[in-house]
This record gives sequence, C-alpha cells and structure tokens, in this order.
Amino acid sequence: MAEKRDYYEVLGIQKGASEDEIKKAYRKMAKQYHPDLHPDDPEAAEKFKEINEANDILSDPQKRQRYDQFGHAGVDPSYGAGGGGGFGGFGGFGGFSDGEGIDLGDIFDSFFGGGMGSRSSSNPNAPRRGADCSVSATISFMAACKGTSIDLTFNRTEVCDVCNGSGAKPGTTPKTCPDCGGTGKIRFNQRTMFGTMASTKACTKCGGKGKIIESPCPSCRGNGRVAKSSTVTVNVPAGIDDGQILRVAGQGNVGTNGGQRGDLNVRISVKNDPLFERKGFDIWTEIPITYSQAVLGDEITVPTIDGNVTYTVPAGTQPDTIFRLRGKGVQRLQREGRGDQLVKVTLEVPKNLNKKQKDALIAFSEQLTEKNYEKQNGFMDKLKRFTDDIKKNFGM
Repeated sequence: MAEKRDYYEVLGIQKGASEDEIKKAYRKMAKQYHPDLHPDDPEAAEKFKEINEANDILSDPQKRQRYDQFGHAGVDPSYGAGGGGGFGGFGGFGGFSDGEGIDLGDIFDSFFGGGMGSRSSSNPNAPRRGADCSVSATISFMAACKGTSIDLTFNRTEVCDVCNGSGAKPGTTPKTCPDCGGTGKIRFNQRTMFGTMASTKACTKCGGKGKIIESPCPSCRGNGRVAKSSTVTVNVPAGIDDGQILRVAGQGNVGTNGGQRGDLNVRISVKNDPLFERKGFDIWTEIPITYSQAVLGDEITVPTIDGNVTYTVPAGTQPDTIFRLRGKGVQRLQREGRGDQLVKVTLEVPKNLNKKQKDALIAFSEQLTEKNYEKQNGFMDKLKRFTDDIKKNFGM
C-alpha cells in the first residue's frame, strides 16, 4: 500500500489546530483543487480526494483522537496489513481457543476506541455532512461576461429552532434507551469454529442513538431538522458560460450531529443577446454596411461589452469580411486575459430605388472598367479556360 501523507500536512495546518482552523484550511484547499476548475487534471483530482479524506478524519473528534494516537492505522485498520505489521494480522493477540468467549469488540476498543465495525461511518451519532442542494439561475449575457451577484431563494434543511435540534418537545428531554443503556449498541454471542465470540450491533429500539424521544417536537416531529426557505447571495464570476454549475461551499442542507453543511450547486443559464454571440471566450457580432461604405471606406460604430468603439472600414471591403478586436471578448475563468471580439461586416443591397436613383446607379456603373472588379475578372478568366477545355476535348 502506498505511503499516505500526514493529514495535517495535507491541509497545511499544525497538529493542535482548532476546528475553525481545520474548516478554513479545508475550504481553501478544496476550492484550489476542485475538479470543476481542473476538469482534465488527474493530479488535481487525486489531491482533491486526499484533501477530503484528511478533512473527514480531522473534522471528526473521535476519528481525530484515534489518528493522533495511532496514525493512519487508527482510522483505517487495513492500512499496513499484509506483512504482519500494523494491525493487519491477529497473531499478536495470542490465538483463539475453542470454548472461550472472545469479544472482538473489546479488542478493537483497545485500539480504536469503539467496537468492531463501529467506525463513525456506521455510528448513527457520528457527525454527518449535510446533503447538497441544487438550484437553477438565469442571468443576462452581459452579467455572464462581467460577473454579478444574485440572490437565490430555495428550500434547505435547518436545525429546528423550537427544540434546538434535540427532536424532543420543549420542556422534555430524550430518555436513555432501556435496551442498550444509552450506548446505542447491544452485545450478543455467536458460536463459530473459533469458539463463542461476543460482538455488537446497533440497538434496534433506539436506532443506535442510545436515546428515545417519548414526546417528539411538534415542529420537526422528532427529527431535529426542518425544511425552511432560505435566501443566499451568490457571487457569479465573470466568464461563466451557459450550462455551467457553480458550487457554493457550505450553503446546502445542515449536517446531523454537528456535521458540516452540504454545498449549493447552481446551474447557470445565460440568456441570448440580440447583438452578441459567444463562442468559447470570443464574442461574435454582425454589422451591416452600405455599398458606398464598402467601396469608399468609412468609420463605423461597433458595440462591445465594454461600450461602443469606432472602427475604420477600409475602402474596397468585401462582403462578409471579418475583423478582430483583440481583448474585447469574455474574461477567462480562473485565468488572466480575455478572448477577442470578431466583427463580420455584411453588405446591405439597397431596395425600392426611384428612377433618379436608378439612373444615377446606371451612370456610375458605366464609368467602371474591368480594373474595378478583381473577383469578377478572375472568375471570367476561369470560365474562359473551362469553356475552351470543353470545346477542345468534348466538342461542345
């Protein structure tokens, strides 16, 4: 098994760090290596997994105590197993004799502070992270380009403010379970090939909690949590695109038994814009120009997300010409720099001409020569060679 790094080292904190210091360090590291920000980086994904594992251990007082005392083997019995070292083998316990009542729970109690199979993942009283919440939000094209703050209202679970999370009716308290005596576990004997072994399982009467609520809170019905409408202000970064999901840490459902809140996942929808179209981090727009502007050249006004700018269309500009405005596109997410804006000019042919306008256009056309039409001359040369080839080879 590969050697694991020290969990305190993973989060960049000292061994005696407080709960708040652990929480702040975890949020900082998780944000830095989150898979949403590094979609194609397996190294970042591995670090994110390592950060979550470290936080899972150090944010749980029971797990942290075992880790501080025994290291990785204290929170993962399989760590170091296989070579007779660590806690992987049972040879050090002196073997088993038929007929003896051997309590495997006591063995693991001496090492891990709990019965066999009682790691906090199966302990109903262990802190548990709250579930994530998901909402959708629609923003304008400009808001996506510039960044914005939005207020989102949604339902999430909160600690019941009537019973303060105890689940018991005000004025009453949960009672100790008579079956397990408040331990949440019941011992039982089981005969095996090694003899009679004592083990433990969760108490069915109290569900492993060690307490029974005889008078449930009328607000939460004994759950200790209730669904409430909450409003959260979310900062949307500049450059976010349609369909992307923005993760807001710690704004989801409340955890149980003091566990951390879940996250809020916001799916962003971006409205279409009448002037702009986004392609990656570039912005495209089309601007119609007149025949005379294309022939003679002119200064035109170009809209950008930073405001209008002036651009000089050179004389002789052809239809569908595309020119580029450097750095006028969308801000790149989590990186410096912006995309470009590409402007496509389209030629608008005039309609509904009166007689005077038509005569003027005819007079103008009569003044033009072949030198004024490069593309047409090129096409006519190709057409002539094509016609000569057909006559020569096919007699047409």
